[in-house]
Amino acid sequence: MIRVALADDHGLVRAGFQALLDSEPDIEVVVTATGGRELLAALRTTPVDVALVDIRMPDGDGLWATEQIAADPALAGVRVVIVTTFELDEYVARAIRGGASGFLVKDTEPADLIRAVRVVADGDALLSPGVTRMLLERASTGLRASTDAAALAELTDRETEVLKLVAAGLTNDEIAGRLFLSPLTAKTHVSRIMQKLHARDRVQLVVLAYETGLVSPGWQGD
Repeated sequence: MIRVALADDHGLVRAGFQALLDSEPDIEVVVTATGGRELLAALRTTPVDVALVDIRMPDGDGLWATEQIAADPALAGVRVVIVTTFELDEYVARAIRGGASGFLVKDTEPADLIRAVRVVADGDALLSPGVTRMLLERASTGLRASTDAAALAELTDRETEVLKLVAAGLTNDEIAGRLFLSPLTAKTHVSRIMQKLHARDRVQLVVLAYETGLVSPGWQGD
């Protein structure tokens, strides 16, 4: 069962998301909150796998809450998906730095919301197709002050190839099919890459790939 937290100051949004997610046999909403501080307090007492977090909320906005979650070792298992009406680059950049694992806009299709929860809970990031990939490409040049491209030298040729496909938005299963690997082997490669590059998750791998020039915006993995 995937345990979900919802943080949004609009009751109608929370109720709609909760009804949708609770209708799925493998998803349960276990936390609802109207602000960032309320969300953090709940996460410290209730186990959660995925938190769907709005940006603009009172008493601790979603960006602040994302940063707090990422910085707390006790909440290392919580993956944050930003759910917002705002596609501004500065919001996206800060959310990625803060450790968000994906982005959705509030007018997304219900099936995409459900898919996002499952994808992120499984350890992937919501990268393709759709909003996240577009926003990552737009924001990739200004996410961190500097990135040491020499860090990529620690990767094997196969790991570099896998990183490029991660940056193209491919899932582990898609990478496995492209490189004629087993899904477990693809997942192992991704895990080792994250360890070597000190990345929290796949979103940060994508950012690093763009920042270092390993891939360019618009590259499709061909």
